[in-house]
Amino acid sequence: MGTRITLLYAGVFLASGAVLLVITFALSRFGQSVSSPADAPPTIADAQERLAVLQEQITRVQEEQSNRTAYVFAAALVVMALFSMVLGRLMAGHALAPLRRITEVTRRISADNLDRRLGVEAPHDEVKDLADTIDGLLARLEASFIAQRRFVANASHELRTPLATMRAALDVASAKPDPAASTLALATRLRAQLDRVDHLIDGLLVLARAQHGRPAGGSAVDLSELVATALRERAADIGSGRLTVTPHVPGGVVAWGSPALLARLVDNLVDNAVTHNEPDGRIGITVRSAGRFTELTVETDGRIFDQAEVARLGRPFERLGGDRIGSSGLGLSIVSAVVAAHQGRLRFTARPAGGLTVMVSLPADPVEAAGRTAEAAAAAAASAGTATSANGEEGRRT
Repeated sequence: MGTRITLLYAGVFLASGAVLLVITFALSRFGQSVSSPADAPPTIADAQERLAVLQEQITRVQEEQSNRTAYVFAAALVVMALFSMVLGRLMAGHALAPLRRITEVTRRISADNLDRRLGVEAPHDEVKDLADTIDGLLARLEASFIAQRRFVANASHELRTPLATMRAALDVASAKPDPAASTLALATRLRAQLDRVDHLIDGLLVLARAQHGRPAGGSAVDLSELVATALRERAADIGSGRLTVTPHVPGGVVAWGSPALLARLVDNLVDNAVTHNEPDGRIGITVRSAGRFTELTVETDGRIFDQAEVARLGRPFERLGGDRIGSSGLGLSIVSAVVAAHQGRLRFTARPAGGLTVMVSLPADPVEAAGRTAEAAAAAAASAGTATSANGEEGRRT
């Protein structure tokens, strides 16, 4: 836009200067033509001859002067063109400076710092109106985000009480002397559903907490220990599914962040890999240090996915293929929220042979974590391409 405005200003200046030079040149030519004594009255022969010679000299001088004037006007036009470009650039920069400041500040505002405002102090004009409109929009977005997170957290907490009451009622009914077989069967089925709802509520609480923004404080978390713990807890499921786990998890590879949230991230990824793998499938888990970042990669077998489908992954309650059985649909949304809260990167890729590859990149130290925060804020929306490039069946996993 600055280039267009510069060219517009320069074009106006240049056109005005060109018109002015053409008019001046035309008037000078007209003055020279009327000042020539071409119609001098004839006198004696000698006077006429001298007058003819003088006329020829005057004409030659006028032609030379006209040529010099044309060269001077051409040079003046070139100088005016350069001057108009410089002046146009300065004027365009001055006119667009407030908009550039608004753009820079807006780019640094993300979902984690919606409390920031532009706060433009300027006379009441179009730019001030634009800044005030953006501030109003940010205020409404902040209120909406806060209300949404508060509702999820409050609803999840409120649901725990009736669930605990129903679980206690089932336990009392099952503990009575000689309970009916139908009562025991019903209690077993209801306990399974209550466990599922309790797991869903727990997921909602973690999601609301992760979406609240970058966790305060933080510490160095050994991802190899988290992976080992998650695999131990699912050893029975891995054995029953005859899954082959290939870990490449050296010790001492750490990421910086909240231990509780990072543990949930690793647990959800391993749970997805185990629960939604095919029989006799393979799980590959790799943890490695990549400079000032730590990368966790989980590969699974399974059906072949269309990479275009993965755009929905990471959203709450999104499942590919419409399968809503055995999954709360919050697993990967929690992973995505935890990665975003730690200013990390998450990528899902459909494997050509079938299955998925999930790669998580997290800052390995507090300095890089702070740098990622500034980088993500400066490229707020721009960094969305790498934040969740999701893939296939992971969207319907726990």
